[in-house]
Amino acid sequence: MLFQNLLPAFVTGGLICAAAQILIDKTNLTPARIVVLFVSLGVVLTGLGLYDAVVDFGGAGATVPIVGFGYALAKGVEKGIAQYGLAGILSGGITASSAGIAAAVIFGWLAAVLSKSSAK
Repeated sequence: MLFQNLLPAFVTGGLICAAAQILIDKTNLTPARIVVLFVSLGVVLTGLGLYDAVVDFGGAGATVPIVGFGYALAKGVEKGIAQYGLAGILSGGITASSAGIAAAVIFGWLAAVLSKSSAK
């Protein structure tokens, strides 16, 4: 049972990461532009209803990489619009992704406090 969940997640996440590595190696895109591209791709594919099938197959392998952040934003906007109308466009994505954003801020702060900085 566990293997049936791990293999699709590993394959899905691996393909997403491989695509990013190919973009880094074969194009002049900066990592920041690739991140924006992947988040935008997650939003667009979710909006078109195509990324749900990837999430159903890959589970965490599809939701943990940065494309999954775009997926979470788009799903949050969908839910926000259903609950609050047009105001949900602004609040839905932030509400859906707030736990991940808070974790990034907290762990980033912890890393900064616990590490010793040095000049290169």
